[in-house]
Amino acid sequence: MAYCGILPEEVERRQPFEIDVDVECDLRAAGQSDDLNNTIDYGGLVAAIEALAVNNRYGLLERFASDVAAAVLVPDLATAATVSVRKLRPPVPQDLASSGVTIRRTA
Repeated sequence: MAYCGILPEEVERRQPFEIDVDVECDLRAAGQSDDLNNTIDYGGLVAAIEALAVNNRYGLLERFASDVAAAVLVPDLATAATVSVRKLRPPVPQDLASSGVTIRRTA
């Protein structure tokens, strides 16, 4: 649940979102060591994304997705991230299940 949108009802109440994140990185060390220190800590990434959703208000999905990408580009490990942010049941007169954006960022 997050604040994202420019319509009055979007500004006033949190809405449901679905976020997909693909992180690209070299995982050879993790594959050999079986050590969490050599890979992405997915729990930490989820916590960082949750903090963005809870602590910020976004006007545009593009900004929301950009902030998520910046949060998941772990220095010295992640080389790229593809982030999809979808607003579930957007407040439009048409029967639309979701609307969203997908962005790709590199480190």
